[in-house]
Amino acid sequence: MIILAVETSCDETSVAILKDGKEVLSNVVLSQIDIHKVFGGVVPEIASRNHIKYLTTVFDEALEKAKVTPNEIDLVAVTEGPGLIGALLIGINAASAFAYANSIPLIGINHLHGHIYAASIDNEIKFPAIILLVSGGHTELIYAKDHFDFEIIGQTYDDAVGEAYDKVARVLGLSYPGGPIIDKLAQEGKAIYNFPRPVMDSGDLNFSFSGLKSSVINFVHNNRQKNIELDVKDVSASFQEAVIDVLINKTKAAIEKHPVKQLIIGGGVAANKGLRRRVFEEIPNVEIIIPKMQYCTDNAAMIAAAAYYKYKKDGPLPNYLLGGYST
Repeated sequence: MIILAVETSCDETSVAILKDGKEVLSNVVLSQIDIHKVFGGVVPEIASRNHIKYLTTVFDEALEKAKVTPNEIDLVAVTEGPGLIGALLIGINAASAFAYANSIPLIGINHLHGHIYAASIDNEIKFPAIILLVSGGHTELIYAKDHFDFEIIGQTYDDAVGEAYDKVARVLGLSYPGGPIIDKLAQEGKAIYNFPRPVMDSGDLNFSFSGLKSSVINFVHNNRQKNIELDVKDVSASFQEAVIDVLINKTKAAIEKHPVKQLIIGGGVAANKGLRRRVFEEIPNVEIIIPKMQYCTDNAAMIAAAAYYKYKKDGPLPNYLLGGYST
């Protein structure tokens, strides 16, 4: 089964073609990071305009790299949300037009499901499973009984973990996106500052990163007012240690409450080297799968992988077909 997928939920313009949900024939990702870096974050209108500008080129490149013609494609998939409304609409319209012009069934995929199934490209997902989903917009613990049988058992009360990374990076004078930069600096620094671990021992599985973020920002501002010079590497290491302590603590508690065969970690923050290392060191007795680095951040390959399992489970039902048509 050959699936073409489109992902435009934020600032990556991506088209991928997968065979049988695993064989990546092409996965073209055009990043806008350099465009948005000057603003310190993604500007939705600019992201939308660049999707319009480059999406046709990305389509062509994906088809060329995969050596596939439209009449060989069995299914078109597209991210239908969550994400930036304007950016999503551009991808949806492009995928709908391509599917309609070539008489191919069209399926909408939840962006977060894409992050989950990114792990399935190079691994076999086993159920039941706990999923730790960590990204710039989401932080969730999910109990998965089967394909697309998901129950959210923990989520953030306020900031997502990736958002906290970006805000802390900004106050430290680091570039955007802040997560990879802080992760790199943390490997070179020492966690000598004791920042709070919010909701650490409350007994529930929810997260809160707003207090931690504010604590770091206030700490930096207070020291600057006193003309005390801080080592950015040590602040980064201390902040990251606090974040990972919370993520691991909650994940362990979820596994104790819901015995599972597998732990799946997905989302952009799953690329964090500190998190990857400590998860394997500190969470024993469960198989852990994490997508390869190139499938952690937004990309269309993960959308195609999710579409493969969604289509196998439900078939081309009108209730999730965009545009309400099928062939």
